[in-house]
Amino acid sequence: MSTNSLHERPIIILDFGSQYTQNIARRIREAQVFCEIYPCTKSFDEIKALRPKGIILSGGPASVLDKDAALCNKKLFELGIPILGICYGMQLITHMLKGKVLPADDREYGRADLELKAQEHSSLFKGVSTNSTVWMSHGDVIKQLPPGFNSTAFTNNSPIAAIEDPIKKIYGLQFHPEVAHTKEGVTLLDNFIFDVCKCEKNWKIDSLAEYAIQNIKTQVGDGHVLCGLSGGVDSSVVAMLIHKAIGDRLTCIFVDNGLLRTDERRKVEATFRDNFNINLDVVDAADRFLIKLKGVSDPEKKRKIIGKTFIEVFEEEAKRLGDFEYLAQGTLYPDVIESISFKGGPSAVIKSHHNVGGLPEKMRLKLVEPLRELFKDEARKIGLEIGLPDTMVQRQPFPGPGLAIRILGNITKERLKILREADQIILEEIKIANLYNDLWQSFGVLLPIKTVGVMGDARTYENVIAIRAVTSTDGMTADWARLPYELLNQFSNRIINEVKGVNRVVYDISSKPPGTIEWE
Repeated sequence: MSTNSLHERPIIILDFGSQYTQNIARRIREAQVFCEIYPCTKSFDEIKALRPKGIILSGGPASVLDKDAALCNKKLFELGIPILGICYGMQLITHMLKGKVLPADDREYGRADLELKAQEHSSLFKGVSTNSTVWMSHGDVIKQLPPGFNSTAFTNNSPIAAIEDPIKKIYGLQFHPEVAHTKEGVTLLDNFIFDVCKCEKNWKIDSLAEYAIQNIKTQVGDGHVLCGLSGGVDSSVVAMLIHKAIGDRLTCIFVDNGLLRTDERRKVEATFRDNFNINLDVVDAADRFLIKLKGVSDPEKKRKIIGKTFIEVFEEEAKRLGDFEYLAQGTLYPDVIESISFKGGPSAVIKSHHNVGGLPEKMRLKLVEPLRELFKDEARKIGLEIGLPDTMVQRQPFPGPGLAIRILGNITKERLKILREADQIILEEIKIANLYNDLWQSFGVLLPIKTVGVMGDARTYENVIAIRAVTSTDGMTADWARLPYELLNQFSNRIINEVKGVNRVVYDISSKPPGTIEWE
């Protein structure tokens, strides 16, 4: 959905490559203020033309002391617009405004105790406790403040952990207020966007469906649209939005790529063809996908192959079914940010998503992506608004490449069968325990190893299933779920007893970051 004509951009975020940048945007939108992320290379004139009420400079993996360090235009600091620098952003402010940044004796990563100085004089720290827990991630420290700046907070390892120039309204935080580990981070961001930038709460989710439908009508005109429908939240919301916008000129294609969970195809057909009366074309392309994936173990190659094959199937179906000009996808904002390094910017690609990273450079169909600027929970709210059932809207995310990225190593029909059966048991037990809606995702992963076991007094040498269950609000950060021991025991007993070829079950207790939710 393009918001160019619908929303001002009160807050813009310049991205210097931090994996937390999405969280900044997410927290601001939760405060009902619209914001967008732009590359740090965006020109001064383009930024000025957006007329923001505030600018946030994100963190980043590099050092401002590097020879090719990413910088912003120094004229930004003379605009009179409030600026907040976070981590790298604070060091950048210091470096560009004639302070001094040096490598730290000890890199600071993780939780730290923050103590405030002269709290009563800082708008940014209004209502924040004198002692608070924050999340640090940096290798450089500020040794000398820029002219006109004060130091407002410190930690044991960072004597200067927050700075501000109250006259120019330029602020810096060495820590990350946007992550959940910073206990009063929301208060800090609220202080910046409301007290300092004077933003208003005007980002209302309940008007987005209407805007999206109107934008689809404008973009598509009298054209016809193909929609890649998986049955997941994102593609289901997109299908319903487009169906409401253009009716029978939408045709949904469900591709059975052989990488789906148990009974997935039947559920999609029943829901969309029978219940919603949407034109649905089902393509059995399982053999085609499996042939192309034969012998491929690299996860990025898997994603690229699957994305490219999806597009090939869509274009072939478009030619067979009629005259289509558009391809609709359920691309979300995090997909875009994680998949594409900003041109000329420092962001690192975490993983490509099949709906953004696997598209051919020359594609006949034009893209319609109504959710491209939204986060997952915003898409869920739209789904409820337009009448999708709660069971579908609250469905846990399932990756576009399907089980291909939950089978580490080579993909075969036998390995797919093992994972499907194990995954079905995991979902069944999660629902029996009434925990499904409390978890962001819960699934099984088939590992590329075998281990020795004993079953029926005989030696076995069979596969390992890893179970992944996480809690999250937006998928940008996640913590491993503290599932009851009884439930973990039930997983293990059922999988080992019911799934032929598995003799060991393990549980993943990694958070994001440093790990991702999916294993590939």
